[in-house]
Amino acid sequence: MTRKTQTDGTRPTLCHVGLREQVASKNTQKTPINASPETAHNFYYAHQSKPVGAAFEARAQEFLQRQRLRLVARNVTCRGGEIDLVMRDRDGALVFVEVRARAQRHYGGAAASIGWQKRQRIVRAARHYLATRAATNRGGPRDEPACRFDVIAFESGKLVWLRDAFRADEL
Repeated sequence: MTRKTQTDGTRPTLCHVGLREQVASKNTQKTPINASPETAHNFYYAHQSKPVGAAFEARAQEFLQRQRLRLVARNVTCRGGEIDLVMRDRDGALVFVEVRARAQRHYGGAAASIGWQKRQRIVRAARHYLATRAATNRGGPRDEPACRFDVIAFESGKLVWLRDAFRADEL
């Protein structure tokens, strides 16, 4: 058996480069090493989608604040999922908001893109958020607040607010 040698004369980054160097090389890398011309556009789109998603989340937040909801948290993450916005309703209920945007309504549109697995991840993140909130709120009441899951969908540039889009007990 013979070992393959690398053509560019560098060593693999996993074994011979420290963590800082790996992060620095990832941040400066323009294209993935094994990218083909057919898949290169997906790589560039992935880097452009975060700022676009943040812009839609900001628009959704502004809209919900005009509807008298108060921002509690943004981009709540846990190992199993993420919540784009956590708001508090006028009635005191916590509102977990998923923001979706689609340029066109193909395949059902933005709201239809939130499938069963995505809803499970959102509910998992919401439970994690409530558990960590209860752990840090030791002196406060132990009762869980009323919660609901809303979806803000941007379809062809138009905002659609789906209140109580799904329930945790339906999953």
